[in-house]
Amino acid sequence: MPTLDLSAPTVGWPPGHHLGGRLADCEGVTTGDLVHLGSGKVRDVYLLPDTEHLLLVASDRISAYDAVLPTPIPDKGRVLTALSAWWFGVLAERLGGSVPHHFVSADDRRIPAAWRGRAMLCRRLSMVPVECVARGYLAGSGLADYRATGAVCGVPLQPGLVGGDRLPEPIFTPATKAARGGHDENIPYPAVADAVGADTAARLRAATLAVYRLGAEVAESRGILLADTKLEFGFDRTGALTLGDEVLTPDSSRFWPADRWRPGAAQPSYDKQYVRDWLVSPNSGWDRASGAPPLPDDVVARTRDRYVEAYQRLTGLRFDDWPKGDDA
Repeated sequence: MPTLDLSAPTVGWPPGHHLGGRLADCEGVTTGDLVHLGSGKVRDVYLLPDTEHLLLVASDRISAYDAVLPTPIPDKGRVLTALSAWWFGVLAERLGGSVPHHFVSADDRRIPAAWRGRAMLCRRLSMVPVECVARGYLAGSGLADYRATGAVCGVPLQPGLVGGDRLPEPIFTPATKAARGGHDENIPYPAVADAVGADTAARLRAATLAVYRLGAEVAESRGILLADTKLEFGFDRTGALTLGDEVLTPDSSRFWPADRWRPGAAQPSYDKQYVRDWLVSPNSGWDRASGAPPLPDDVVARTRDRYVEAYQRLTGLRFDDWPKGDDA
């Protein structure tokens, strides 16, 4: 069974590499005293001089099957930032202090002009090394697990379910948090409790399901089904368990149009499932052992359209009105 890595780089505030006046992948951006703490599959993370806040800069990189693809999706980072900012506002209004989050602002003078629209100013957290996944429908790795075991992450489900079925109740299905280039693996709840303690595990589960239920309610009112979502949590300086990273975006969630939902069939989506489907098709020629292939122009364009449509349908706002930095 996979184990959780509780080493210092995951749960501490790691020292960064000081990049002075310029930052990788952002030629010409004046950064002053920002410190590069690291880069994930999509985001680059920088520490502010006060050491209490971070800038999370969402790139246009896209990942699938734990690989970062060589072809970016135009405006993807802006969509992720815009939608996360909107959802953090909804969570604060509807859940209050029961699920605190790290988001401060997407429009702060400390954000370099070139990153406006794709960067979030956030409170610094000590991250918990668990991918907190909530599922309301049977899809993806959850479906594969169910077909093999009749359960998802050790949560038993009734027999006879098919892909796309709505579950009787949302379930918490955690996964290991792999380093960049590694593979996340589903794990049963007791493994989380053993690694982080029973109290923290219970709070992770409760907070994850609370965010999922609210997200599903809001999305369904706008004609979209939230099949599942992945969240990340950490502890702030006071020790409060806090929602971090992005929230309820097409990168971290499966969104399906409600009027086209058909259990047992492939679901059309407003997320990167379109990219996943192309990668596993004969057209890509990818064996998933070598480096991922470039995406064709039509896949890039349609994926961008799906991300933008997800933002506009969920929020009711025009994406063209969201800030666009100098480098966009």
